[in-house]
Amino acid sequence: MVNFSTVRVFKDKKGDHFSMKCRLLVLFILAIGIGPVHSEPYAKELVSVCTSCHGAEGVSLLPTFPNLAGQGKQYLHKQLMDVRDGKRVIPSMMGLLDNMSDKDLLIISEFYGEKKRQFGFARSDLVEMGKSIYRSGIPRKQVAACASCHSPSGTGNGPARFPLLAGQWEEYIVAQLRAFQRGERKNDGDSQMMRGIARDLTELEMEAVASYLRGLR
Repeated sequence: MVNFSTVRVFKDKKGDHFSMKCRLLVLFILAIGIGPVHSEPYAKELVSVCTSCHGAEGVSLLPTFPNLAGQGKQYLHKQLMDVRDGKRVIPSMMGLLDNMSDKDLLIISEFYGEKKRQFGFARSDLVEMGKSIYRSGIPRKQVAACASCHSPSGTGNGPARFPLLAGQWEEYIVAQLRAFQRGERKNDGDSQMMRGIARDLTELEMEAVASYLRGLR
């Protein structure tokens, strides 16, 4: 790093012209010194622990593991910190993030957030039920519309840390709804929003909304 207090501007016969050269040289040196804190290779090094389950580009090969490509970085960052800190227990991730800092986890989140998300297809026999639940909820059960938090397009809400759901594996979504329903997953905040929504959902309703989300574009 260059300390401006030690930089002296010298003048020769050309005066200001030489001074300008010095300034440009200082700016060039500073530009080198304040480049990206973490390079693409460093990001790839960090995500190397993720690729066997979530794929090199954030698209998992098995529907039991979530796609991370295109996921909101604020949401993903929180989830990674929760896993590292024991607030969300995922057996397959035990110990993987223990030595990573908050900034490391943010780099991972940004890496996957920039990837192209995957799209799938909904089951034709579940589309109408899934669409109704997602867009309108289930009034008789006081289940709120999913779209109110995750947006009509399923792209989520970054600042509020509501996740992208469109294109996600239906098996994974159903598994998470079950976990919230049983109280096995508790990192939905003090309001227990997701636990409250999932509490009265039937298996068919879970499958329908998950299938709809799989095909949502």
